[in-house]
Order: sequence, then C-alpha cells, then structure tokens
Amino acid sequence: MKNLIAAVIAIFFIGSAQGQMTASEMKEHRSAHKTYLLDTNSHWLNKEEVENFQGLDYFDFDSTYQINVVFTKDKGKKFEMPTSTARLPVYRRYGYIDFMIDSAACRLTVYQNVAASKKKENKKYLFIPFKDKTTRESTYGGGRFLDFEIPENENIVLDFNLSYNPYCAYTTNSSCPIPPDENILKIEINAGEKTPLGH
Repeated sequence: MKNLIAAVIAIFFIGSAQGQMTASEMKEHRSAHKTYLLDTNSHWLNKEEVENFQGLDYFDFDSTYQINVVFTKDKGKKFEMPTSTARLPVYRRYGYIDFMIDSAACRLTVYQNVAASKKKENKKYLFIPFKDKTTRESTYGGGRFLDFEIPENENIVLDFNLSYNPYCAYTTNSSCPIPPDENILKIEINAGEKTPLGH
C-alpha cells in the first residue's frame, strides 16, 4: 500500500513531460524537486539520508531536447514489471512514441500502471521508463523516468529536460520499476537529471 501511495505522490509532483518549459521554469521546477525531496514529511528520505545528501545534478537546459514525437495508441496485455525489490506492480503497454534525435529513429514504449489508473485523478497518467547511452556513465544506473498523459492528438512535444531519477537513486526506502529492454535507447539523452552528487 505504501508503494502505491508513493507512486501517486510522485505522479502529482513530477508532472507530465509534454509541452515546453522555458529555462527559468525548468530552474524553478528543479528547485521545487529538491525542496520536496529533502522534506522528511514527504517520507522519501529519512533524517540520516537528508544529512548525507550532497545535491542533485542536471544537464544544462537544452531546448533541442524538446522533441516532436508521434504517439500511437496500442494497448497490450497486463504484465508484472520487475522492480528494484520483490514488488511486481501490474502494468500494460498503452502505446508508443516515435521520434528522431540526431538523425536516429527512436521508439519508446509508454506504459500504464493498472492499479493507479483506477483512481480518477490518475486516469490519464502514463509512464515512460528508459535507459540510454548515458546510463551508468553520467546518469543513474537504474535508468530515468518521464511522466506522460494520454494525449488528445498523436503529434506532441516531449521534453527530455524533465527526465528524472527514480527515488531509488536517493534512498533505500523505495521500490522502483526497472526499464524494460525495449526502452533502452542506443543514443545519448544529454538532458534531464544526472546521477546524484556523491554517488
């Protein structure tokens, strides 16, 4: 139950990666993320983890990573997604996004958390876990996430500057989905959050 509640909190806080933030809006967003993370009332980091926290790290804001993507709805069967713990939350494929970066054709699968989708406030929430060639180099080894909402149109803008670390990057008090093999990109995504400082 705690993991489900935590997932809902994360959905509310991070927000959808669709659309285009300005550099100043992104700065405010990142500052708010740090404030939330260090607030022990959020129940992510304990007192000791807050005291040992050395800081967040990000790629510089880059508007070229606000990418035009094509969304294709294609619902799949329900399956248990592996996580960093024994927990196996049930997801299903909801569709795909296709896009180009540096002349490379890319595709990421978009997922829906079945339990979360039954709540009215989360009915539109979708999820994109991914890894790329920066993983285990400049970015967290467990991959990064993008929050997504069911779009009204197939042509949308996805902002990779909003790529964020799962909470497992900061604390042992979390259970995080592991990006499926189909969401391992063969390119670098030099945008969004890097490995936390001190890790």
